[in-house]
Amino acid sequence: MPIRPETKSRARALQLLYAWELLGEPPIPAVASGLSRLTGPEPRILDRAEELAQGVVAEVARLDEEAERASEHWRLNRMAVIERNILRLGILELQRGEVPPKVAIDEAVRLAHWFGGARAPAFVNGVLDGIAHALGRL
Repeated sequence: MPIRPETKSRARALQLLYAWELLGEPPIPAVASGLSRLTGPEPRILDRAEELAQGVVAEVARLDEEAERASEHWRLNRMAVIERNILRLGILELQRGEVPPKVAIDEAVRLAHWFGGARAPAFVNGVLDGIAHALGRL
């Protein structure tokens, strides 16, 4: 089954955020330029990915507070970079309300399966489900 463009955009956004964090938080367009050289030009996918990553970067402090509040007994700086950025993306999508909450959560869990550790999918699902309920979206 082919991967939907929206899913590819989320995966690219996660890659952008991962590189952004590891490179010391340079501007997202600079990170996107480097990533597109590695992955090849997919303007529609990369444009959406860049928009999602910019949204996370613009709200990172607020998203981190939300993630920390919802992930009981876990401080964000103790989470793996991948899981932390999957949560940021998922929370952003839940708060924006542009996609149904189940889609935002399922897509984040899919990213956790692809890129995270063995326990990442259940962790991401639990945190985002709690946030969706707290927002009144589920």
